Amino acid sequence: MNGTTIIPVCEEPALEKPNISKALKRFGIIILALGVIVIVFGLKTWKDAGEFKRLEYQSQLDCRVAHGVESSEDITVDPETGMAFISSVARGLDRDKTLPAHGAIFAYDLESADPQLVNLTPDIDRKLDGGFFPHGISLYIGENGARSLFVINHRTTGDFVEIFDYTDGRLVHRRSVSGALMHSPNDLLAVGPDSFYVGNDHGADSFIGQVLEDFLKLPRSFVLFFDGKQFRKAAQGLRYANGFALSRDGKTLFVGETTGRGVRIYERDPKTNALELKDTLPLDTGVDNLEMDARGGIWIGAHPKLLTFVRHAKDARKPSPSQIIRLTPKQGGGFTVKDMHLEEGLRLPASSVAAPYKNKVLIGVVFAPQFGVCEIK
Repeated sequence: MNGTTIIPVCEEPALEKPNISKALKRFGIIILALGVIVIVFGLKTWKDAGEFKRLEYQSQLDCRVAHGVESSEDITVDPETGMAFISSVARGLDRDKTLPAHGAIFAYDLESADPQLVNLTPDIDRKLDGGFFPHGISLYIGENGARSLFVINHRTTGDFVEIFDYTDGRLVHRRSVSGALMHSPNDLLAVGPDSFYVGNDHGADSFIGQVLEDFLKLPRSFVLFFDGKQFRKAAQGLRYANGFALSRDGKTLFVGETTGRGVRIYERDPKTNALELKDTLPLDTGVDNLEMDARGGIWIGAHPKLLTFVRHAKDARKPSPSQIIRLTPKQGGGFTVKDMHLEEGLRLPASSVAAPYKNKVLIGVVFAPQFGVCEIK
């Protein structure tokens, strides 16, 4: 050895070039997976909304179309006198962007040979701060025969329940009820002179939250009970709580679910007004309002294709099918389900209620300025 020290030279490792093709491949897989998820979710949403159903239009009713209202979203009939009450207000997203004209409650006497519409609330908008925009209604008949009409009112200042006394063919405003828990009321059921159940059709009070509830079918809707002084939650976990009906003995409460596409059946304690879920009746249609007939049958206005209904809400010129269902109690329990009316919506689009009286049925619609006057075949 000559004493020379050899120092090894350390070469820097070569930097690995990014594999662009692999990154693009991973990105493509992610995009494809997301696309598949969106498609599957979209198809499921369409299926759940009834858009793939083939409807066979038929009717057990002879109907004519009556005019003179802005809409007829809810109708109820006094079972003793045949006087019908119709909730009417201009609705629809294709209307003027300004607020619609104030609504009205109309009377329509089914015992008359030539019934005429009578506006029972011609001046009420001047008495209520925020106007009168009626939605769901319910008639209460006391043990002494006194009658009160309960009306959900979407004022510009908030949501209220207006309580009217009906005397001598007139509605006299008696009370307004509001509360923080009642933020999206749709329909209600009066069970006393000042007490009622009311459904918040959404649990969320924001627009985005409500849209998510509808399309994801989240069970966040709930039912409130007002005892004359305060609200409390009576039932939870519903999907778009809507119409109400009460059995003749007051021990069974029926609640329609629109996006839940069925009816919840609750045992009711008439003394405490507490509710306990007893059963769920799937109907494969968007259930709207419920009305009870003299035999204990339940008449339902429904929307068999919910996304078509949404398109109709945006443009009333696009029809939405109407479906009327009757639930008839069976001996030993349960119900027979029968389609009483199913049409494409060219005459009576988007049926929301079927109010029976003897052999007659009034069909209400959400957006069209009309209602159906029908007789059972």
